[in-house]
Amino acid sequence: MWEFLARPSVLRWIEPIVVFLVIRAIGIAVLARFAELRDTTLGDTLWLWDGQWMVAIAEYGYRNVPFTQTDARGLHTPDTAYAFFPGYPVLVGGVAKLPLITPYGAAIAVNVVLGCVAAVGAARLGAWCARLMARRSPLGPADPRRTGLLVVALFAATPMSVVLNMAYTEALFCALAVWALIGVLEHRWLLAGTCALLAGLSRPTGVVVVGVVVLAAVLARRDGWRAWAAVVISPLGYLGYLAVVWWRTGSPTGWFRIQTEGWGTRFDWGRTTFAFVNDSLVHSGEVAPVATSGIIIGTLGLLILAVWSRLPWPVLLYGALVVASIVLSSGLMMSRARLLLPAFVLLIPVAVIMARWRPGVAAAALTPVVLGSAWFGAHMLTVYPHAM
Repeated sequence: MWEFLARPSVLRWIEPIVVFLVIRAIGIAVLARFAELRDTTLGDTLWLWDGQWMVAIAEYGYRNVPFTQTDARGLHTPDTAYAFFPGYPVLVGGVAKLPLITPYGAAIAVNVVLGCVAAVGAARLGAWCARLMARRSPLGPADPRRTGLLVVALFAATPMSVVLNMAYTEALFCALAVWALIGVLEHRWLLAGTCALLAGLSRPTGVVVVGVVVLAAVLARRDGWRAWAAVVISPLGYLGYLAVVWWRTGSPTGWFRIQTEGWGTRFDWGRTTFAFVNDSLVHSGEVAPVATSGIIIGTLGLLILAVWSRLPWPVLLYGALVVASIVLSSGLMMSRARLLLPAFVLLIPVAVIMARWRPGVAAAALTPVVLGSAWFGAHMLTVYPHAM
């Protein structure tokens, strides 16, 4: 094993966790100040919109969510809650059963832990990719440890990384996705399959993780029964939940109907995204839609960079499919910055480039990124309405 994995196991966990927590602490501090200036509270901002749905499902179950929780049309039907996948609210509900812990407290605490788990995975994945790209990428070799830590820093400072500290599913999904990819690269198929199964229970984008793991396991079928086990177990979470909603609604497309009717989400080959970006850049005078359009365009640029730099194919495929699933669908356009966060693996080539710089130069480059992320997240949660 190379240097990063040869380091003491405690350091392999502590270093990325410290980097992640420091950057996220800056973001939370800025958000707290914005909340104070906007006559709200930090606690209220951390469970806005879908976060209230998550806590309500964790506390009351799917069938007893209060009617104050509504979809994007302001409606609440007996099936509306089933738009949300069960992984995160079930986990939160389980933790909330512990003494002295409320559902809201459990939601926030769970994501602190999951964010740290995702950070450790991001560092490991970044180190793996740096090693694999060293010989074949036009970017050239880079120190695996530094690359991994820079991936963590960029992950923690993505434009809407504030959602990692909110009562949302992003922290859970990112943790599962990154460890599934590690399982693929390391041929640890039971790890990859289990993470894919759980990712499929966590959010609809989990189908991307399932697809990548299944394809990689089939191609590695000579690894034996573990690879085939990954093929079998990976889809169970995603298909299992769709089956539950089928049973609930009486329709095999029940979940998709709930999403389309409640939030306007459908596959439209990117027509809505193109119209939004075009309109925002030409006509909008507000920061949020212009910045969101820039994030969409920037993510497509990162995808091109990832292809050119020869990012390992499972990681590239995962990132490309996440981007495609968001950019090529309709829905609430202002949520795109959040929904694209799980494609943070496309930042690995950027981390490889930065890892070749002197530490002071890399730190100087990261400073405006961290501060800009902190400001943008706080602005979206406290200034711009309905941002997620």
